[in-house]
Amino acid sequence: MKFISWNVNGLRACVGKGFTDAFTSLDADFFCLQETKMQEGQLSLNLDGYESYWNYADKKGYSGTAIFTRHTPLSVKLGMGIDEHDHEGRIITLEMAQFYLVTVYTPNSQDGLRRLDYRMRWEDDFRQFLLQLSEKKPVIVCGDLNVAHEEIDIKNPKANRHNAGFTDEERQKMTTLLGSGFTDTFRWKHPDQETYSWWSYRFHAREKNAGWRIDYFLTSDNLRPNITDAKIHTDILGSDHCPVELTLDI
Repeated sequence: MKFISWNVNGLRACVGKGFTDAFTSLDADFFCLQETKMQEGQLSLNLDGYESYWNYADKKGYSGTAIFTRHTPLSVKLGMGIDEHDHEGRIITLEMAQFYLVTVYTPNSQDGLRRLDYRMRWEDDFRQFLLQLSEKKPVIVCGDLNVAHEEIDIKNPKANRHNAGFTDEERQKMTTLLGSGFTDTFRWKHPDQETYSWWSYRFHAREKNAGWRIDYFLTSDNLRPNITDAKIHTDILGSDHCPVELTLDI
């Protein structure tokens, strides 16, 4: 079973940059999007054989998530059930027979770390949300988690140490999440591989491969034996992020 996650940085713009060709070629069972930046009715996108589920931010042109699936879920939940966190369209959870699939667009701590305190609250609440799900069945989490966890996950770790996405606080929250029963699937399969999933639009960063790995698939630890492959599709353009992939024998 193949899963794809992609922060499209504006789905309407990405559709004009080859999104449907990439979608077709990746041929996934579940295709999860973050940062759709749209409201209901702003785009007509019918992808043959897929059902779609959307979570829109209250604020227009901001945040937002979506999941396209070939498999009808048992249930769908938008958000995590906490009002402080549920106005930006950041989470969709599909309950399947054998697992939960959660796509998430984690809040950025912003320039000057002005949203870092909020981010810390989000991290604790989101971890509890995942742990509650995992009490019932295994969990697959994907999306833009807005953190490069280890130095191997960022091109210039020393220069970025106190910047949003690579603060000690954010990295520690990821360590805590993984320690609570989750596996970083790409790092599990490729412990020493330096591959990035996001590049700034500034300074020709993508051409220089001066990137960050901030897009992930995490799974409950008990799914480790089912992980057959994990990839980062650096060759696919259309956004400042590229798609990431997980294949499970499930």
